[in-house]
Amino acid sequence: MIELKSVELVFTFPEVHPQAKLRICFQRTLRIPDDGNNYPLPPGLGPFPLRHVDDFAASVPPHWLKRGGVMLPMYQSEAMWLKFDSGIIAGNDAEYPFAIKIAAGKQCAVSGQPWQEGLRRKPQDYLVAPGQPWLDGFSVGKGVIRQFVAMPLGSGYTAEEQITGEAEFGGLQIAAYPMKRDVFERRFPKSANQKARCKRRSADLSMDFCMAAPDMGLAPGGSMRQEIYDDPYDFEDWDLGSTSRCFVHLCNSLVWQSITDTPPPQPAPTAKRYSKAGLPWFDYYDDSQIALEGSEVLAQLKSVAQMSAEKGDVVLPENGSATPEKIIEYRKGLRQGQVREGQF
Repeated sequence: MIELKSVELVFTFPEVHPQAKLRICFQRTLRIPDDGNNYPLPPGLGPFPLRHVDDFAASVPPHWLKRGGVMLPMYQSEAMWLKFDSGIIAGNDAEYPFAIKIAAGKQCAVSGQPWQEGLRRKPQDYLVAPGQPWLDGFSVGKGVIRQFVAMPLGSGYTAEEQITGEAEFGGLQIAAYPMKRDVFERRFPKSANQKARCKRRSADLSMDFCMAAPDMGLAPGGSMRQEIYDDPYDFEDWDLGSTSRCFVHLCNSLVWQSITDTPPPQPAPTAKRYSKAGLPWFDYYDDSQIALEGSEVLAQLKSVAQMSAEKGDVVLPENGSATPEKIIEYRKGLRQGQVREGQF
């Protein structure tokens, strides 16, 4: 079952385990420069508002109703990252594991392959949470992603259009698969004492700093340092018979206001302005996990800046390079009691 609770999608599988619950939050963030450099992780600037498509049946396009799900607004001047949280299971002192598939325009953001039901191990087409705390974009190389940025469907910029040549789906597609209960209880017995640590990327800021087509898709933006981790479990551990999936429709701010009669959030600042203000960026490392090599298919995608230059468009009027100076490092995988050595 999937529920929309405030600004989160909540996947629950009571038939598998009474506390098997996965929360996914869609975080607004600044658009990193698309300039050929690899940037650290940008902050969370607060969640995107989410609405049930069915609540606006008279205003949304008919194909949105057919696909169901939820919708959110995105400016072309901002970007998105996804946060995963499965919560601690009382007594087991562990988070319930999930395999999570993420696709843009029904093209997998991890493997670059077309959407398929179920999971694929080689190449891996899913993430594992806990372990993968967030996802910021398309996996284009080992330790490198290209940021999720919104572009109008039909403009030729989206990953879907670059891979398939078609502008059919747009949006974001998500499916979650829980670990089998007997496997969870075997791997995380009640005597275990594995405390999960909360990882925050919110800058806790209040920022005061359009197009008429209803559908938008996700395109590859600037390059960022982020590892996508290999599945640490056995493939047979996942309950492939239990799954829920959701279609997340993207629209621009004017369409959102027209459909919902409510204003979208204020636009995010530019990366240059953000860095100039001395605000934090983030780096995350987990020495205990193995990073995937990245998708050869996704590595061939052209970024928005590259395509814009080829087309002669001006879709990124503020794409100046930034110099992140305040970088907060998260490092997981230390031995118990080991002190992390920071910057001096």
